[in-house]
Amino acid sequence: MTNTSQVSKAPSVYEFISRTIGIIAAAITIVLGDDLHLWSGSIEILLGICASYPIITLVISLNFPAKFHHLRRPALIFCDALLVGYFISYVQFALIPSVIFLVMVNTSVMSLGSIKAWLACMSALLMGVLLGISLDEFNPSFETPFIINITAIISMAAHFAVTSFYTGRQNRLLSQLHEKLQNEQAKHQNLSLKVAKYISPQIWESIFSGNREVKLETQRKKLVVFFSDIKGFTALSEQLESEDLTAILNNYLTEMTNIALKYGGTIDKYIGDSIMVFFGDPKTQGAKKDTLACVSMAIEMRKHMKVLRQQWRQQGVKTPLEIRMGINTGYCTVGNFGTESRMDYTIIGREVNMASRLESAADAGEILLSQESYALIQDKIICREKGSISAKGFSRPVPVYEAVDFRHNLAAKSSFIEHELPGFSMYMDTNRINNYDREKIAKALEAAAIKMKDQVKMQG
Repeated sequence: MTNTSQVSKAPSVYEFISRTIGIIAAAITIVLGDDLHLWSGSIEILLGICASYPIITLVISLNFPAKFHHLRRPALIFCDALLVGYFISYVQFALIPSVIFLVMVNTSVMSLGSIKAWLACMSALLMGVLLGISLDEFNPSFETPFIINITAIISMAAHFAVTSFYTGRQNRLLSQLHEKLQNEQAKHQNLSLKVAKYISPQIWESIFSGNREVKLETQRKKLVVFFSDIKGFTALSEQLESEDLTAILNNYLTEMTNIALKYGGTIDKYIGDSIMVFFGDPKTQGAKKDTLACVSMAIEMRKHMKVLRQQWRQQGVKTPLEIRMGINTGYCTVGNFGTESRMDYTIIGREVNMASRLESAADAGEILLSQESYALIQDKIICREKGSISAKGFSRPVPVYEAVDFRHNLAAKSSFIEHELPGFSMYMDTNRINNYDREKIAKALEAAAIKMKDQVKMQG
């Protein structure tokens, strides 16, 4: 039997036991009082009720409609209160038994944690009292013999013992179920995080937040499309072992992906050393801001390649790898393509092809823009006209522009210093250097300059 079935069936069983003890207590009290000629009433009918009531309530509890399960306990406790009211009337409001019956029924109803349920049960209790008064002689007698009081007290103690046992058992079962649910939740969360690595974070978030349906559907949206690849990577693949090449490629893709996510780009796919990114879906800031974000991403990628080249040079990669990029803004079809069993969230259309053609036409280190992209960012980015190119699939020559840098960077003194020659490489971003490192760097450059001058003098 599973923990879930135990939790669902255990209440009925333990409530039956608790209810039976309460009924037995009432029956003993009634029989003792009858022997002592304390009360007059239909004892045979009352004892018949005592014998059948726990069984009837157990059957009802086990067969209670599932959709009304939340009403099961309140309904049964309502019946308990009605019967207890009749018992109190039957024993002529004997003080100790009446108080004990009231305590037991109040304990049960207060466990529901509902004031409305308590008021309903108190109403049922009053109805039971009125029913008893109408059926039997009403002759209140608050005093009862010692034996009846002791019997009632022992019965209440047994009732509370069973209730406490049931509560502890139920808490343990609920704790086990809670632990199982937590383990299942952790398992599914871990699985979802693994699956998330195969799709773009933006798409994953929109699916799991419920904002996007997983079905075959597409829409037309104005997007910014970006393509890039590494010029010289094919030649490098012929020089390195596959393990080393894989490490370099994964390092490159990781660094470039982090930059893309920083600017809000949606990673579409990796094709070898090529990266396809688009802006404007699932979230957009408008065509102008999306295009500026894409170009800003491309500029940072180009600058970061200098850092990567230094790292790769230390790993023995002598081929100077450069990134080339193409960017285009236009209307594309975006959405789920494929089948109901296997989908791919991607973009298609003429504007996607244009971005790919621009990337192919770019030289090493270049960021080529289409006319549409250039028009949207020219106020923020310094661009250089590159004339026109003949692109496959386009009947007319396509005007292109090269993104150089931000206008504010070129207006002020650039913070980047770089120089590369055989045996020498220097890349420095003065804005990113900590103040406490500046003096160390200055001393290192001075020492290098002195050594270089001494070698020049010796050769002269």
